[in-house]
Amino acid sequence: MDNQLLPTASGQRIRVVLGELLGRARFLAAGSFALLVGATAIGLLTAPLLGRIVDIVSGHRTAAELVTPVVALALVAVAPAIATALGMSLVSRLGETMLAELRERFVQRALHLPLEQVERAGSGDLTARVTNDVSVVADAVRKALPQLARSVLTIVLTLVALAVLDWRFLIAALIAAPIQLHTVRWYVRRAKPVYAAQREAVGAQQQQLLDTIGGAPTVRAFRLAGAHIDRVRDRSDAAVGLALRGVRLMTRFFSRLNLAEFVGLSAILATGFLLVGAGTATVGVASAAALYFHSLFNPINVALALVDDAQSAAASLARIIGVADLPATTEPERPARPIDASVKTVSLGHSYVDGHPVLRDVDLDVAPGERVALVGASGAGKTTLAKLVAGIHRPGTGSVSIGGVELGSGNAARRAVALISQEVHVFSGPLAEDLRLAKPGATDAELRTALDVVGALGWAEALPDGLDTVVGEGGHQLTVTQAQQLALVRLVLADPPVAILDEATAEAGSAGAKTLEAAAAAALAGRTGLVVAHRLTQAAASDRIVVLDAGAVVETGTHDELVAAGGRYATLWAAWSGQRT
Repeated sequence: MDNQLLPTASGQRIRVVLGELLGRARFLAAGSFALLVGATAIGLLTAPLLGRIVDIVSGHRTAAELVTPVVALALVAVAPAIATALGMSLVSRLGETMLAELRERFVQRALHLPLEQVERAGSGDLTARVTNDVSVVADAVRKALPQLARSVLTIVLTLVALAVLDWRFLIAALIAAPIQLHTVRWYVRRAKPVYAAQREAVGAQQQQLLDTIGGAPTVRAFRLAGAHIDRVRDRSDAAVGLALRGVRLMTRFFSRLNLAEFVGLSAILATGFLLVGAGTATVGVASAAALYFHSLFNPINVALALVDDAQSAAASLARIIGVADLPATTEPERPARPIDASVKTVSLGHSYVDGHPVLRDVDLDVAPGERVALVGASGAGKTTLAKLVAGIHRPGTGSVSIGGVELGSGNAARRAVALISQEVHVFSGPLAEDLRLAKPGATDAELRTALDVVGALGWAEALPDGLDTVVGEGGHQLTVTQAQQLALVRLVLADPPVAILDEATAEAGSAGAKTLEAAAAAALAGRTGLVVAHRLTQAAASDRIVVLDAGAVVETGTHDELVAAGGRYATLWAAWSGQRT
């Protein structure tokens, strides 16, 4: 399964993308950097001012001499706070701007991924990237990035300040650096593969949850609940085990950092003792050096601890950029446009698994405005044929043409086709806004006209707030029949010349079937229609019927012709008619 996962960006590619995003926000980046440098530099005056006070007190000088450093301390406490607040807000804004652009690129590319590529990877892989990975990167941008920026500046400027006091204090402070650097290298080497594996494990866990929950009726029917629970448990255990490995690594990481702090502070105190004893430094200077090094504890720990967040964010960022970088389908400068609403397939074949064809040498010619029903037993290839014509799947062999233009040669042909399936999503928000997804500039009058075409205007206006009623999750819940009518209204508003209905009335049950069949017929009026017929009454009302069996066309003709022929369709119709009787 690993070789089927969606791609992951390399470290070099991550740096290139971040550089591009940062370059487009360079003025914001420069402003935030300047404010943070100023705030940090002013804050570093605290240690020498305290050292000055130590020298005044240890030298038994007058109390009046304490006024200047004390007042300066008060100013130093206020000014950095203001500058830091402004700088951190700009850093947060910078991070959010970059994240928003990256997220838009990711969503735009994800929405145009070929369905077979998503299916090979498993929907859990894409779902984990959209949810968990985006959340990890967002948390890093909102929390880790501002803290890291301030911590790094504090470390660099504090080391400069130590050198200004006396270069020997800087040497003493750097004694701890090898321990810290070795600790970071040790941690990064072990943590990176752990976090990358954890992200994949979470994706596999989500995929298993989606499979189990989505197929719950089948799982219960075949008494497979125990096996599926075991699979969910195994995937969850794998994800939790990797998370615990990360926690143990982090614990050992901090214990080594504490050792570095002890070594460094001991070296600073020993150096101060020797310099004061030799008369080359005052007690106040030695105190300032100790305070400087002590003030490094928090920013160093924060910066190094953020390595943990950085590893997790980098793993998630690689997965996001990996999808965002997938090559987009390019449209020719002068794309050919369909001359009519005809549909033609030539020697069409398709396989989901190599060596197991689902469709074989399907030749289909649908005239403009003709309504053709696809009929056959489950697994005959009806839905696959519909998705190939809609451009969702790519043909394994042969070709599909819309109005004389082959699918894949540009987006013009694909935009001429709309597919309505039995899986309808009602978007959360006002009903009118849901409908305008199909035609953003539609007026209220156009919405009502489209609703009336499919017979949905009555119940839509009867909603608590009419077309302004909030529907979907958290809002007014539509019935299965109403939700399917909503999909047909979108079809009417989008007004494609070719429409495909893939069992679009199957979920309504007997009660809503008649309503939906009438609505579907009205929505298809004036268009070329390809109907995957769940109910043979839809096939009987079509201009022509194509019967599929084992991925091949075995019969074609009108309802009366096929019934009279006494073939496979006649058998299906006899069974259907008898069942209805």
